[in-house]
Amino acid sequence: SGVTTCLRFPGQLNSDLRKIAVNMVPFPRLHFFMVGFAPLTSRGAHSFRAVTVPELTQQMFDPKNMMAASDFRNGRYLTCSAIFRGKLAMKEVEDQMRNVQSKNSSYFVEWIPNNVQTALCSIPPRGLKMSSTFLGNSTAIQELFKRIG
Repeated sequence: SGVTTCLRFPGQLNSDLRKIAVNMVPFPRLHFFMVGFAPLTSRGAHSFRAVTVPELTQQMFDPKNMMAASDFRNGRYLTCSAIFRGKLAMKEVEDQMRNVQSKNSSYFVEWIPNNVQTALCSIPPRGLKMSSTFLGNSTAIQELFKRIG
């Protein structure tokens, strides 16, 4: 549901699925996305500890938080989109995304400018104060295809 947040609630990015496809797919044959979510915690555990934007951002890129068993460190991101939900400052979100991109620049292709998009929806998911959903178009997805044949 995090991927369609911007379709269901007011936000600044990707008002329809066509725009998501245009922003995320640089070439028609490169259209396989990896989806991640943060925070991934057990039911009830989130009430004991507040999550910060830096933690959300770090968790969002963690291979353990991906919905497909694929490690981004074995490929490069062509494009990615991060959708944050909750009462967050857009400046903090953008700063964190910039930090991740600069610290991990070898995992992002340099020939696609502005290949990281961020969106912020002020309505948090039920039961959480904030969350983030990650959508990445990475060459690391080839690991998955090799495993399934």
